[in-house]
Order: sequence, then C-alpha cells, then structure tokens
Amino acid sequence: MTHPAQNEYSATEQQQLLRLARASIAHTLRHGTDLQVPLEDFPAHLRANRACFVTLKIGTRLRGCIGAMQATQPLAQEVAARACDAAFNDPRFEALQANELDRLTIHISVLNPMEPLTFTNREDLLRQLRPGIDGLLVEEGPDHGTFLPAVWEALPKKEAFLKQLMLKAGLATDYWSNTLRIHRYTCSSFGE
Repeated sequence: MTHPAQNEYSATEQQQLLRLARASIAHTLRHGTDLQVPLEDFPAHLRANRACFVTLKIGTRLRGCIGAMQATQPLAQEVAARACDAAFNDPRFEALQANELDRLTIHISVLNPMEPLTFTNREDLLRQLRPGIDGLLVEEGPDHGTFLPAVWEALPKKEAFLKQLMLKAGLATDYWSNTLRIHRYTCSSFGE
C-alpha cells in the first residue's frame, strides 16, 4: 500500500536509514556494543527528533519489531537503537544470531505526531478509522497497545483490526469504557 506520508523521506534518506539499521545490528553482533552514530554524517532531516519502529523479517516470518511512540532523540540515533532492540531485545524472540543477518529484511516506520480521537461509542470509533492509513494506540489505565498502519494489510476489516488491537493491549476484544483513550497516527514507511 502506498500512502502520501511515505514521501516524507527521499530515496537517498531511506537508504541511509536502512543501511544504518543494518550496520547497527552488525556492529552489535561483532562487538557486543552499540554503534555510535555520527550525527554529522546525516542531513538535518534525519537529525530531527522522531519516534520510529524497526521491523525485522526473515522471509515472511517476523523476527523482531520494537519502537517508541514518543520522540526522544534524533531519528538516526533512534533507528540504530530500535534496530538493535528489535534484533536482540524483542521478548517474543531469541536474540538474532550472526548467521541470520544476511537473510534479514529491515522495515522502518517513522511516526508522525499522534492525534487523539474523540468518539461516543464503538461504532463512532470504527467510522473514523482509515484502513491502510491510520496506526492506532489504545490506552486503558496501565494497559496499552499499538498497531502500525502496515497491520491493515493482515487485518483489512476495521472490526477485526480493532479487536486484535484490544487483545494486544491486554483487553477483551469487545472491551469498552468511557475512559478508553485512542490516538491515531500516520507513518512514513520504507524497507528493503
């Protein structure tokens, strides 16, 4: 799926970030330490504070996905850090092994600012969702979960998307309350 937000980064910038993600993982595999990102090697656009997710796959199989919802550091540093988190710290997977690096594909999703959704009931919320465009963050007390816009490819129906997101957040699929908070966001997404 192609969305307007994907055009925020030039092909050159996308390749810089993808190479950086791979180099960061390779450096950690070889040296056991984090790669120090030389920010001066990157254009100003990639030095702006931005939140991102890095998704790793081998073939079609998910191998790791870690990200942050809030921007805390320059994008180049964030990509390097999240790539290593996805490779070595995703609790769903064993740490990546050196023999997997050449088979790994990397996908980066840079988040745009979140927008709180205002809704009166579940049907009102479902009407506002934009399949293939919106990422969603669900929050209820300490429980929370997010789906990136790319998840619409696997869950194209609004109701199924919302039910699975509720499960990911640790809530019942049909959970509803007046204190439920949902934010939407878009992403600039690119990968190998």
